[in-house]
Amino acid sequence: MKTLLNTCGLLLATAPFFMSCSSEDPVEQIATKERQVKTVSDQRPGLKPIGSGVMMQAFYWDVPAGGTWWNTVRSKVQDWSNAGIDAIWLPPATKAQNGALSMGYDPFDYFDFGKYDQMGSVETRFGSESELKNLISAAHGSKLSVIADIVINHNSGGQSEFNPVSGKNYWTKFQPKSGRFIRTFEDFHPNSNYQSDTGVFGGFPDLSHKQVRVQNELWKNPESVAKYYKNVIGFDGWRFDYVKGFEPWVVKDWKNEVGGFTVGEYWDGNAGTLDWWSGQAEASAFDFACYYRMRDAFDGNNLNKLKDDMLWKRNASRAVTFVTNHDTNEIYHGKMLAYAYILTHEGYPTIFYRDYEEWLNKERLNNLIWIHNNLAGGSTNILYTDNDEYIAKRNGHNNAGLIVYINNANHWQERWVETNWSNTRIKDFTGHSGWEPVTQGGKWVKIQVPPKSYSVWAPK
Repeated sequence: MKTLLNTCGLLLATAPFFMSCSSEDPVEQIATKERQVKTVSDQRPGLKPIGSGVMMQAFYWDVPAGGTWWNTVRSKVQDWSNAGIDAIWLPPATKAQNGALSMGYDPFDYFDFGKYDQMGSVETRFGSESELKNLISAAHGSKLSVIADIVINHNSGGQSEFNPVSGKNYWTKFQPKSGRFIRTFEDFHPNSNYQSDTGVFGGFPDLSHKQVRVQNELWKNPESVAKYYKNVIGFDGWRFDYVKGFEPWVVKDWKNEVGGFTVGEYWDGNAGTLDWWSGQAEASAFDFACYYRMRDAFDGNNLNKLKDDMLWKRNASRAVTFVTNHDTNEIYHGKMLAYAYILTHEGYPTIFYRDYEEWLNKERLNNLIWIHNNLAGGSTNILYTDNDEYIAKRNGHNNAGLIVYINNANHWQERWVETNWSNTRIKDFTGHSGWEPVTQGGKWVKIQVPPKSYSVWAPK
């Protein structure tokens, strides 16, 4: 899905040190079942396992036109890999109705990656087919997987033709220059087999996925869209756009046919609904429940909202967490706090290109990526929350785990917490605090956090 939003980036402010002791109330513990993010079994040799690090959304809405974007991303993949990224998510890569101006969400020719002169251009907004292949090759050389954004709910740019089922004309005659997946009204809603199965998205005709021919052309045939993306262009996984527009079995069948990491955009803030969809599709889902709870917590100044239900709390192996994407940017004032949250908690976190490259402190984000990849293992216990404090513990999985302390107040705070470590010196791996306390024999220790900031504690 696509939305054009005004966005801004705010760096966290620092303030002089001063102490404000919080009350030492009994901690509230909310345990979550230990889960590990799944990795795909059919990855190309030599790539980092997807889910072992962090995903980069390698675009934003209205990236520069002119065919330069693939080369821009190519120049960054090695640095991203060095920072701990394990996969990059690219925008829809094939020719769309708006040609060289399109962000790709109005798909026309699924086999034109910037090769054919149609829709007013040869290249896509992002570049040529050869430049895309060079980018993917560079990403693979940097051990990164490449996730394709797949738009199969609707098509755009077809010619008008009469539909005898409805007795009306629709824009459903598609004759792309690639000569592949030529479409007529029978491939859309309604058609002679599914007369009542109608659907239109934004005025675009919706593909009829129950039609066997559509299934064959999209993912089943040896020369299908999915297999061409994977075997010829080199993509490794899939981000499905607007999965509310078709049934979960479509994503499941696609993934079972061609393999690869799979995540769907099911735009819904209800964690139960997301859990249902990911179970039916047997795929990951973007954790919109987590996104909306973070918005309420950090911009709404109520960190108690972080105790609410989220997909990662129900099934972390299926949750892809995010702070911002090309459609949404509602977390303004607490954006770094939100990144501290998703990069220390369960789920597979995503970083947004503009947050990383333009708007926020890259050094701080790299530090959180390192913390995620090296310390943030195991199940989660929420130790304390109030309006402006949040403390949680990761219990460790092949590592010592961590304690994250997030502070949305305008002053320093400190609190006693129970750790997993007895008689152990710990430190704040963010560098925000210079304390290096030793935990007591009973595993308790006092930790601190700066104003409008966070600290992450683990054995030194």
